[in-house]
Amino acid sequence: MDEYVCRTTNITKLYKKNRVLDNISVNIKKGDIYGFIGKNGAGKTTMIRVISGLVIPNSGQVELFNYSDSKEVIKQRSRIGTLIESPSIYLNMTARENLELIRIQRGIPGTKCIDETLSLVALKDIENKKTKNFSFGMKQRLGIAMALLNDPEFLILDEPINGLDPIGIKEIRKLLLKLNKERGTTILISSHILSELTQICNRYGFINNGTLIQEMTETELSNKCRTYIHLKVSSTSDASIILENNLQIKDYEVFPENIIKIYDKHDLENITFTLAKNNIGVREIMQMGESLEDYFAKLVGGEDNE
Repeated sequence: MDEYVCRTTNITKLYKKNRVLDNISVNIKKGDIYGFIGKNGAGKTTMIRVISGLVIPNSGQVELFNYSDSKEVIKQRSRIGTLIESPSIYLNMTARENLELIRIQRGIPGTKCIDETLSLVALKDIENKKTKNFSFGMKQRLGIAMALLNDPEFLILDEPINGLDPIGIKEIRKLLLKLNKERGTTILISSHILSELTQICNRYGFINNGTLIQEMTETELSNKCRTYIHLKVSSTSDASIILENNLQIKDYEVFPENIIKIYDKHDLENITFTLAKNNIGVREIMQMGESLEDYFAKLVGGEDNE
């Protein structure tokens, strides 16, 4: 039986007459790295604020760690760590001083958690440096450290890679994978950068204009965006034999109207030549499929992914 860390049912949020969230139901399993994907302004941050208890929805229900009673959900939020938008950092304080302040506010006993968290986010060697002298990436890592200070079972990050350079993005990616693998931390990470999320997530939710369009697994997304060779021949039964025996092509599917989709990487000219040599007519052959970005644009109904 699947164990869910977070489930929401028909969450709706209105600001005046503007429906920011429209009956959103998400399902995040224990151990997931769940990518919450949508254009800027799609409703990602509002939904994260609802889950975190910072925004009260007009209707719908939030369930955390299998608890749905409102009072119990409030208690369960102590098991969550959040970084929503930019981290709130005191720039004239050091990383250690910032974390000490958070520790006191949350009533976390002892200072061992500070040392462990600083090491985890690779800030241990500069713990006494004023944060006003931090790079953007270092500030993001400190923000994640603040979210991790209570050793949460569920980590919620809103656009944590936004504005980072490639090295900073790689550092955050490595950290999140480490947390998930070594600590078993379930992670909800929102972004509009699909290419980055596909390197760490195993499950996705696509949101557009306040509506959850689709949830899917990593495998389902890969299959949706899978490139293939489109082949239309005179006889699929004869062609299949040649593909397997002469070209060692094993990963393919046969469709009506004498169409074959070949998923193995192979040279189009070689396929055409081999089939023709064996008296099999090739009527169409072309590389097909779409990129992850193209699929995302089609899913949310537009090319603008900003």
